[in-house]
Amino acid sequence: MIIYPAIDLKDGQCVRLVQGKQENKTVYSDNPGLIARSFQEQGAEYLHVVDLDGAFEGESRNLQAIQEIAAAIDIPFQVGGGLRTLSAVERMLAIGASRVIIGTRALQSSGFMEELLEVFGPGQIVLGIDARDGMVAIEGWLEKSSVPALEFGLQMRQLGVVTAVYTDVSRDGLLQGPNLAAIGEMARYSGLQIIASGGVSSAENIRDLCKMEAIGVMGAIIGKALYDGKLSLAEALAAAGENRTGG
Repeated sequence: MIIYPAIDLKDGQCVRLVQGKQENKTVYSDNPGLIARSFQEQGAEYLHVVDLDGAFEGESRNLQAIQEIAAAIDIPFQVGGGLRTLSAVERMLAIGASRVIIGTRALQSSGFMEELLEVFGPGQIVLGIDARDGMVAIEGWLEKSSVPALEFGLQMRQLGVVTAVYTDVSRDGLLQGPNLAAIGEMARYSGLQIIASGGVSSAENIRDLCKMEAIGVMGAIIGKALYDGKLSLAEALAAAGENRTGG
């Protein structure tokens, strides 16, 4: 299982929100590149970067910060938030992202996802499924759609999407543990390879997710728990590594 330390960007700063609400913002650093480098030095294999301004406004607003991250590290990173045109995706990949995460636009237009998959391939296009009460949340989680998250995941898998970041919005930033039942249901029902996000805050959470690798849960994103010192990256990587060695 891959552990993805999260870097959430707002106004060029590394921040964390609680349940995606802008008023619940904590600023952790003015230097995203330094944070990214620190995660790499601690052993991270892959980073998860979110342009929160892009998610809320529909257009990338933190390109300079993302360029700083790309320049600071040698490991791959994925980026989501406000990527709603082909040119925006091209630009993000050009500045160094290994793959991009598409959420709101994927729900609005399956044709857009088909085009991205055709142009870039499933290795560079990741689906973002943000769920609130079992329904897909969009526009930076500000709106809840009428589309069931499970049906959305299955539809995208049938289009050719392979990997999805699945976030239970209700758990995000609360350090209460991931919604294991919902994560497992999404993996089994959709057939997507799932990167779990939202609430991952202990080594035990990671061990529980590792037990679900056989059904397609392949990664975990950790944010607030790392920044608040509730869980160290070394502890998270060790918990994930236990499964690799049969521990």
